[in-house]
Amino acid sequence: MTPQLTLYHCPFSRSTGVMTLLEELHAPYELHVMNMKKGENREAAYLAVNPMGKVPAIRHGDAVITEQVAIYLYLADLFPDARLAPPLGDPERGPYLRWMAFYGSCFEPAIIDQWMKRAPADKQACGYGDFDDMFNTMMTQLANGPYLLGDRFTAVDVLWGTSLGWMSAFGLLPQRQEITDYVARVQSRPAAVAAAEKDKELGIAQAA
Repeated sequence: MTPQLTLYHCPFSRSTGVMTLLEELHAPYELHVMNMKKGENREAAYLAVNPMGKVPAIRHGDAVITEQVAIYLYLADLFPDARLAPPLGDPERGPYLRWMAFYGSCFEPAIIDQWMKRAPADKQACGYGDFDDMFNTMMTQLANGPYLLGDRFTAVDVLWGTSLGWMSAFGLLPQRQEITDYVARVQSRPAAVAAAEKDKELGIAQAA
């Protein structure tokens, strides 16, 4: 029997991207929906899953996986028939892992630091160097498009496409046509449309 796969989800949060990935993978899964505005992700039942109270998290049988990038890597490898992760031995496996890691270790920390108006750290001591180097590195890769690995759409595009979408919506990014076009390509895919519709319905239900 295949272990049950559960996504712990709050509508309109980082877990929306994981729901999008699950739709792309055509994976069987169940949603455990929480209302973040009511603090349900900070209640004891969920803190037993993720003591930090963050979403996304997934449970696959007895395994619990937290942290956004780890979840994307786990799921894309779990469903190889969807071909959303270059396998071991594929020349693009390394670049795929690079851009997965770059998101969590460089891109989002730099964006948050800028949004919080934190004083820039010493470039040599800062994990992402400085904002301009980080952003220009990402934009150079995006320009090779249409996806981060060129013509090949992978799980890393689900991560970046959904994240760049909400960051742009909140005005956290410099306005660049390359970003707008990339987000549109990712978010117009049937899986992204389906996930967005599910989130809309869940959001309406929670607001009622």
